[in-house]
Amino acid sequence: MRFADLNEAQTFLAAHPEVKSFELFIIDPNGVPRGKLLRREELLAIYESGRPLPSTILGLTINGDDVEDSGLVWEVGDADCWAYPLPGSLVLQPWRSAPTAQLQVSMHPTQGLPATVADPRHVLARVIDGLKADGYHPVMAAELEFYLIDRERGEGGRPLPARQMNGARPHATQVYGVYELEQLQPFLDDLYAACEAQGLPARTAISEYAPGQVEITLEHRFDALQAMDEGVRYKRLVKGVANRHGLQACFMAKPFGDLSGSGLHMHVSLADADGNNLYASEAPEGTPLLKHSVGGMLATLLDSLALFCPNANSFRRFQANSYAPLAPTWGINNRTVSLRVPGGPAKSRHIEHRICGADANPYLAAAAILAGIHHGIRQQLDPGAPIEGNGYAQAREFLPTDWLTALNALEDSSWARDALGADFLKVYLAIKHAEYRTFMGEVGEQDWRWYLNHA
Repeated sequence: MRFADLNEAQTFLAAHPEVKSFELFIIDPNGVPRGKLLRREELLAIYESGRPLPSTILGLTINGDDVEDSGLVWEVGDADCWAYPLPGSLVLQPWRSAPTAQLQVSMHPTQGLPATVADPRHVLARVIDGLKADGYHPVMAAELEFYLIDRERGEGGRPLPARQMNGARPHATQVYGVYELEQLQPFLDDLYAACEAQGLPARTAISEYAPGQVEITLEHRFDALQAMDEGVRYKRLVKGVANRHGLQACFMAKPFGDLSGSGLHMHVSLADADGNNLYASEAPEGTPLLKHSVGGMLATLLDSLALFCPNANSFRRFQANSYAPLAPTWGINNRTVSLRVPGGPAKSRHIEHRICGADANPYLAAAAILAGIHHGIRQQLDPGAPIEGNGYAQAREFLPTDWLTALNALEDSSWARDALGADFLKVYLAIKHAEYRTFMGEVGEQDWRWYLNHA
């Protein structure tokens, strides 16, 4: 784990005397940024000797409640754990009304204990180190879909797609519509400007498969850890820019029952130390190494599902003929399967992992994907023949579509304990089981509508 040098902070302060506030954040197991708003006078000390954060900050539910079974609350006295800034994370937040910057921190390997074991960035770093030790350098990119939502709510509190520049609320799908992108120009202009200010490689914008749904791609990185750092910072940026425009950026996997869900597509390949693509091949299916990688991801898919789909809402996304995958399948240039090998020139050969919802923690999703790849390579697993045609119609086995089954599969997985760490899984599963109990304990509008008069 490499932390930022003091000179980075000194240089930033000299270049930005107008900045008085700094948002310090760490990414928790749910993928939620948590931290503090600091004053300018506090910045240098963080780079010199770290910043103490309570152990419970990495043991919270998605609603911010302590989880006693995590082992990070009473039994450790909610201890202070020292976190340090990450290189390159000290950047401006252009969407703020007053000059403000941000810095991302991660727990120190020893000074951050006991919370270090729950830091999702450490989980990914360990998996990457394991691959590199065998000569494989993972290259990754994150592709996130999201909805732009109005602050105004519809009947019963239903969220509504944001109004366009012309004042109309979109209602048609209009996938790939360029007019729809034009109607979002003020938001997109500010988003791209903010990405440029923060050094985030935002590229193509697409109007996705529902009104108000957008996807902006991020460029692939030779350093997979950097790619996921950029993924989590991009989510923070999108939410901030949307808020500045009076909107809400929603990364729920399925915010609308009758509209398309939002996914996190992960693009991955392996390179050697010189950056040469080890999947590169004139054959569309790539090299034997690519096939072993697919075999490993398919073999560990069920064990990883609670990381790819971490919430109750995540599983509402899995519907036939929805471009959301339902089965452990792979194919070539085929969007009806879970693992897709896109077309293109030989040097670009890679795998697109299409299972994650946009609500997944990018660090943990990437860790499970790469650990599955490493497993497939070590075991030389054969993925079988690629699916041709409609993958939905040809599936012979299916992924579970409920939260508890996925959580139990992760808990029972010896592969996951070895690959991701037993200490981390203890915390993660404690959080998720606490959320499950709370979620299932709530009685709401759907229960009353279905059962009040007829049960």
